[in-house]
Amino acid sequence: MDNSTAKIKKETKNKIRAEFERTPLKERLKAKFLNMYFVQTVLVKLFRFVFLLGIAYIVLYPFFTKITGSFMAPQDFVDTTVRLIPKNWTLDMYKSVWVDLNYVKAFSNTLLYSLMLALLQTFTCCLISYGLAKYKFKGNGFIFLLVVLTMLVPHRTLQASMSLKFTYFDVCGILSFLSGGASVGIEAIDNILATIRVLNLPEGLNLNNTIVPLVILSVTGLAFKNGLYIFMLRQFFRGIPDSLEESAYIDGSNDFRTFMQIILPISIPMMITVFLFAFCWQWTDSFYTGLFFINSNKAPLMLAQITETAISRSSLEFNYAGQNLYESAFLNTCGIMIILPLVVMYVFLQRYLVEGIERSGLTAE
Repeated sequence: MDNSTAKIKKETKNKIRAEFERTPLKERLKAKFLNMYFVQTVLVKLFRFVFLLGIAYIVLYPFFTKITGSFMAPQDFVDTTVRLIPKNWTLDMYKSVWVDLNYVKAFSNTLLYSLMLALLQTFTCCLISYGLAKYKFKGNGFIFLLVVLTMLVPHRTLQASMSLKFTYFDVCGILSFLSGGASVGIEAIDNILATIRVLNLPEGLNLNNTIVPLVILSVTGLAFKNGLYIFMLRQFFRGIPDSLEESAYIDGSNDFRTFMQIILPISIPMMITVFLFAFCWQWTDSFYTGLFFINSNKAPLMLAQITETAISRSSLEFNYAGQNLYESAFLNTCGIMIILPLVVMYVFLQRYLVEGIERSGLTAE
């Protein structure tokens, strides 16, 4: 019955198609284009095109003006006929950023710091999130709640306490605690501190203006945006079937070996996503590296070195026409040079980034 019905429908379609092809071309064009369905489809597509074109213009216009402005000569900024396209193309701004602002050294330092800290954060967050996702223990949900709360606390509120903590890093207190100082009593700890004062030894280390605080925060899972990374990785690890781990345990593998040889290899797209987030945020960070953790004089970084030097240069008083426009264009050129490595990296790794975000559970089903 079904075959006969399908055969009848096919014959009917063929008959209609044959009759339509026998009609004159004018009638066929009239039937195809002069109808409400065709007009409605054209209007919808036209509206969609104009709408998307307007959004693209609003989004891309500022970038286009900054890019074209970076190639303008000083005389273009006083020429009223120059709007977007420069008349005198030049690379003077890029040469100035490259040579005068010591771009190569700032780039090398920032690349080293960002790469090292991003790798530490990625591995540490993998360990923490895997434990929260796969191990059932008392207080698991409460610990994860605290992780989520770290994403809500503004970093400015922690600035004073973190600066004080790493200005007087209590190494002696840590050693006494590890050696059982909590059980020897208060008097013994006071005697240790008194001996330190008599010998004129420092009670704490000043770790500010060094990379050590950033390494400590990265290793302990307390660094910049680590709460978000743990949340993303936890959502991913929860989607991994438990049968993979159970099979490894049956074969005699322990927990750490299972994590290193089975879980991490299948988590590479997600790890690349977290690494990209950590690397980009570290690259453009102006809070930790700009305020108190790394001295820009000893180790100039990309954002702090280039922007501060560019602002100090632009603050010099020169009497020439179009000074404000030229200074603004120079600062925009500095911004282009800062984010250019991130754009290049995104071009090559965008596939892993999109795949990792889709697997993290951050997108709508």
